Amino acid sequence: QVNLVESGGGLVQSGGSLRLSCASTGGFFRFDLMAWYRQAPGKQRELVAAATEDGSTNYGDSVKGRFTITRDNAKATVYLQMNSLTPEDTAVYYCYADRESGRYVANYWGQGTPVTVSS
Repeated sequence: QVNLVESGGGLVQSGGSLRLSCASTGGFFRFDLMAWYRQAPGKQRELVAAATEDGSTNYGDSVKGRFTITRDNAKATVYLQMNSLTPEDTAVYYCYADRESGRYVANYWGQGTPVTVSS
């Protein structure tokens, strides 16, 4: 069974950095897409960054130039390096992954890790 587990969240001052990690447990899985989403209080969940297995990446407009997503495919792990954090980055960050085979797609979500950026 696929289980995504995030870690690395916490409290950081404005201008600081954090690195989030997300790893699959329960066995080896090969993911096509891995991504990070976030949800702030009272707002919809939004895409932060996404990465394909071959290394192509996409970022939400609000984090471009500040965040970097990387993958370790051998470990089925994805990271999010967050720099120059602001209070607007405060949210619960969720790991996402999927596996695709023809018309079949399976989607997985982690439980979320909170990030709080103080002024």
